[in-house]
Amino acid sequence: MTDAHPLPFVDLKRQQEQVRPQIDAAITRVLDHGQYVLGPEVRELEKQLADFCGAPFALSCASGTDALLLALMAKDVGHGDAIFVPAFTFVATAEVVTLLHAKPVFVDIDADTYLMNMESLEAAIGESKKQGLTPRAIMPVDLFGQPADYEKIERIAKAHGLFVVADAAQSFGATRGGKRVGTLAPVTATSFFPPKPLGCYGDGGAVFTDDGEMLEVMQSLRVHGQGKDKYDNVRIGINGRLDTIQAAILLEKLAIFEGEIAARQRVAERYNAALGDVVQTPVVEPGATCVWAQYTIRAKTRDQVAAKLKDQGIPTAIYYPIPLHRQVAYKKFPVAPGGLPVSDKMAGEVLSLPMHPYLSEPDQNRIINAVKSACAS
Repeated sequence: MTDAHPLPFVDLKRQQEQVRPQIDAAITRVLDHGQYVLGPEVRELEKQLADFCGAPFALSCASGTDALLLALMAKDVGHGDAIFVPAFTFVATAEVVTLLHAKPVFVDIDADTYLMNMESLEAAIGESKKQGLTPRAIMPVDLFGQPADYEKIERIAKAHGLFVVADAAQSFGATRGGKRVGTLAPVTATSFFPPKPLGCYGDGGAVFTDDGEMLEVMQSLRVHGQGKDKYDNVRIGINGRLDTIQAAILLEKLAIFEGEIAARQRVAERYNAALGDVVQTPVVEPGATCVWAQYTIRAKTRDQVAAKLKDQGIPTAIYYPIPLHRQVAYKKFPVAPGGLPVSDKMAGEVLSLPMHPYLSEPDQNRIINAVKSACAS
């Protein structure tokens, strides 16, 4: 066991030091005007989020999960519908489908990028039809911060009459083909959970769309399905509003977000250069950028490497140790023909290293040297 102090996996305290005066002032303004729910900061945040990524409309909400749920609810997803989701992701992606009594159909991923595999997707669509389901939507996940290939996904969706909802909980700020996340799909959901690239100090999320009518429906759904006022309920909705204080915090964090994206990229480049001959490092596809929500390596001796890093004060995380089709609550749902071998394999090999914009070069060197030592021994 080393005497070196343990490093944080994500250092939110160091980030807070950069913006604490601005955040304190922002929270004070909310306390002074007292509009704690859907106050002016919420509207301003929605405007700035849309401007940041170039989307026509942005709607804030209470979490990334609610963002996905609102998008599916606005499309009237329900009984008998098949929604195609990758199995190698966080449970929320499939959870919102089941909450609406539709069925997630699990799709495999590519081994290099961890993004949805197109051949598996096509096979899953065919399988859902054989099972008597109605294919309705594809919900790719921009895993670890890299956007999925939405051009290919849109072509498949168009061929089968499906709509696309991007699960961009980890990728807000990234680009593909020169376009920002939020504009790559007709509907995009993201999360502002604290460790995300853009995170608040609680739960929060947003939906981006170019469809004004859909926006109006989601605005209603977000507040219990309200019509002309909160006591006029025209549809079944949820309580999915973003707190004004969280919006105020996000406005201050958005002001420094571009710099943080660049800092994350510098850390990733140093990791790539130093570790590429030791472990399998992440692959970013040509024409895409990544915001590095996680920096994930692969090692066949993953658990031993993680244990050795822990002994040296280096925290790691496994995203994700159990694919969704292996989870107890989700085993009954359909999978693409032939199973999901890549998802199963990745669950036993992936390991995420500390990644945040304020990771100093000395700490980066310490992590790099620890990984090299752990893999060599």
